[in-house]
Amino acid sequence: QVQLVESGGGSVQSGGSLRLSCRSSVRRLDQWAVAWFRQVPGERREAVACINSMNPYTTYEDSVKGRFTIARDNAEGTVYLQMNNLKPEDAAIYYCAAAKPGSDCPFLPTSPLGQGTRVTVSV
Repeated sequence: QVQLVESGGGSVQSGGSLRLSCRSSVRRLDQWAVAWFRQVPGERREAVACINSMNPYTTYEDSVKGRFTIARDNAEGTVYLQMNNLKPEDAAIYYCAAAKPGSDCPFLPTSPLGQGTRVTVSV
């Protein structure tokens, strides 16, 4: 299983933007479908966005459509989540995960997630 490291979280005001990064500590990510998830402590984990490995197909959770964009930079071996027009309900810990080899979006993580990166949005 690919080990991933998230970064880029922070505190912003409502309407602000953040860009989250997801990198592999071992291998490049262009070989796998990658998804972003988020979770508020004590609540259910939610799938936010997903991008396939071999084609540009992406999926988004309904509440983030038009505001969030998932994209790859294969040269950097990184998957980004650009988050614009953030709302207080977007506040959560964000995690990224890679799919099993050969799997496409959508998928559920099959291994424990990493530390995540915290996003806080104030009114």
